[in-house]
Amino acid sequence: MTSIHRVEILWEDLLGAFTSGQPDKVHYLDRLTGDIFSVPITDSSEMRQQLTSNGDRFLEIPPFDYRTERQVLTEFIAGIADPELRALLQNSLEGKKPFGKFEDILGFYPDEENSFTLLKDQFLANRLKNWMEENNLITADAVQRGTKYV
Repeated sequence: MTSIHRVEILWEDLLGAFTSGQPDKVHYLDRLTGDIFSVPITDSSEMRQQLTSNGDRFLEIPPFDYRTERQVLTEFIAGIADPELRALLQNSLEGKKPFGKFEDILGFYPDEENSFTLLKDQFLANRLKNWMEENNLITADAVQRGTKYV
């Protein structure tokens, strides 16, 4: 049987670690203290080995990497009704001419830009929620709502 341990985790720090696209760092959550910290990929193998061997205490936070970002962009592009905008964004994603930065193109389409922001925020919130559930982490509002975790 697992015991309940209350610890404060700063949501902004956790979300920042989840959205970090830094390929040279790995982020961890310390279950005991609630601290979130990063370790350079090039750091000594001894430190990484200690973190891995204490997996019940230190949880590696999955990165928001290139593959994940492309998944969000592809999902967004598939839902666009305007065929010209869809083609522009698809070309941008594939690097075909004429191309431009995805964000720059969306800057001319404020409604779609807002839709993309909402989709990305929802994607990240779901990803974070699933990660928390997979690692038996619950939030204070879940406790207040009476959510039961076994």
